[in-house]
Amino acid sequence: MYSRARILAFAIRRPRQLGSHQVRWSSQCATQSQPSFPCVDAHAARESRLIAESASRSRGAASYPSDDSGPEPPYARPSPLSYNVYHHPRPFPLTYSASLPSFDIAYETWGTMSPTRDNVILLQTGLSASSHAASTPLNPSPGWWEKFIGPGRALDTSQFFVICSNVIGGCYGSTGPSSIDPTTGQRYATRFPILSIFDMVKAQFALLDHLGVDRLYASVGSSMGAMQSLAAGWLFPNRVGKLVSISGTARSSPGSIAMRYAQRSVLMADPNWNNGFYYDGLPPHTGMKLARQIATITYRSGPEWDLRFGRKLHDASLTDESRTTPKLCPEFMIETYLDHQGEQFCLKYDANSLLYVSKAMDLFDLTLPAIKRLGLSPAQKTTSPSPPSVEEAQATALLKSHPPPANPPPHLPELAEGLRPLASTPTLVLGVQSDILFPVEQQREVVDALRLAGNSRVGYFELGGVWGHDTFLLDVLNVGGAVRGFLS
Repeated sequence: MYSRARILAFAIRRPRQLGSHQVRWSSQCATQSQPSFPCVDAHAARESRLIAESASRSRGAASYPSDDSGPEPPYARPSPLSYNVYHHPRPFPLTYSASLPSFDIAYETWGTMSPTRDNVILLQTGLSASSHAASTPLNPSPGWWEKFIGPGRALDTSQFFVICSNVIGGCYGSTGPSSIDPTTGQRYATRFPILSIFDMVKAQFALLDHLGVDRLYASVGSSMGAMQSLAAGWLFPNRVGKLVSISGTARSSPGSIAMRYAQRSVLMADPNWNNGFYYDGLPPHTGMKLARQIATITYRSGPEWDLRFGRKLHDASLTDESRTTPKLCPEFMIETYLDHQGEQFCLKYDANSLLYVSKAMDLFDLTLPAIKRLGLSPAQKTTSPSPPSVEEAQATALLKSHPPPANPPPHLPELAEGLRPLASTPTLVLGVQSDILFPVEQQREVVDALRLAGNSRVGYFELGGVWGHDTFLLDVLNVGGAVRGFLS
């Protein structure tokens, strides 16, 4: 038996002998070039650029170059000259927290307010939209709902005065996590309180009070804006004349919550996020890009991408069949499309705002038990709904485009009870069959619950097409036509 010491000594003295196949493998590895991943290198290049720009700003040079190609100004460069700001100087109570010491809300307007101030429409925004819904003399760039606002359009500015605000929690002029906390002189970051959709709407009505608007002609919203529109009618039933809810819901579903959670997860996993305290350093640009890619998948539909991109490759000189060495970085056009969408967005919106506003969407639930847990109640008690006129009854009958549910969800009675404050409010609901973020069943659910609550003035249109959730931004003919007909 050899001792352990002799075995170790023998192993050290004896050189290792390699087989011929091992020598060849080592030789091949030595001559092969290291793989390259341009899609990964792009993150490092972006970070280097941000570091250089940060150093340039610290020396007093110009800030980020302006990008006027989109409907919203880039994050960190909002132009106060292109929108109005209402400052609320008093503490503002919140649903889940004590209060904000004060807040600002950015807003823009179109049209002319009537002498009696009875022609006002409040336009609610989606998650990341600014107040710039349409071009104005101060900001001629096209807005996110440009083709829906103006004389003769869905929101007819020859008839109505339209107001659109950036929600609190956002980053385009309204108070949010990137704002300065007046009690500390520092940015809120993740010390900012958790918000609810109800808080956003109450802040908007503080703006309406400031403008002397006692009652809205209508509240109109799409996506998260549809939630706000329903919340506006629920909180202030005697101050909202009509409601329009497009591609929204009265109760966030597990599927939608899961999609938004995935976005928040990749964002918070970015080391640059730094628990939300990144304002003096680098923003979590990689996490934001990945979050936007996930979001974009939920905004459109597979059938649209099949028609638009198919299996086409980004390099037009290649075909799927002629490729000999596929790559891990984007090759298909759908991949480069998602990459571009993420790249365009990752520095335009504040990461913490994305976290807070998307969480508010997840928390939204108008079922009666959920409302009771929050201790919420409408600002004014509503009266029993009056019977509709003959014309309204005929119009509503034409809009009942789906039968009562054969297998209603178990929460439908609780949702109907929660929506009783809306029993007197004429409401238009639009759904899109190809929407995967807010599936059309959720809009049908809103309609069924409103009718069970006693609302006989509910109109419903269900749209086809392949644009998915973004139909509300693109289908001017059908979405715009339905909205204009309902409002006029």
